[in-house]
Amino acid sequence: MKHLKQIFKSSADALQNKKSEVNDEKKLQIATCALLIEMAKADSEFTDDERKKIIGVMKKTFNPEKEYIYELIELSEESVKKSISIYEFSTTINENFSKDEKFELLKNLWRLIYTDETLNMHEDHLIKRIGNTLNMEHRDVMAAKLMVKEENKKDK
Repeated sequence: MKHLKQIFKSSADALQNKKSEVNDEKKLQIATCALLIEMAKADSEFTDDERKKIIGVMKKTFNPEKEYIYELIELSEESVKKSISIYEFSTTINENFSKDEKFELLKNLWRLIYTDETLNMHEDHLIKRIGNTLNMEHRDVMAAKLMVKEENKKDK
């Protein structure tokens, strides 16, 4: 009987760990998407092109189910509305992303900024704040910017 209890306990623990991993992954997805949404809204316009770019980034980064991507964006928009600052999103990202993954996120933020081919002062300020909260150096933020500008030149 003791052996059966131990088997059930082990199964329950494994299930709980799996749920925890799923919740952590979902938190990371929401945090990443929320930073992208914050950036898209920094210039007071959240365009369809920016929304499409965010969907593309989320698909490439996390490969979520097709139906889930729209739910993820809705959840992220709700999180942005409820949030006090970007730190809560950055903290989740810092706990889960490597420096290289955070650098890739910075590049994706710059790609989002340049969707409309302009950089305004609010976007410029926010990208620097995000870089800071992600514990990235200013030179990393600028290197990501230059890489994206080079990509954009090649695309034209």
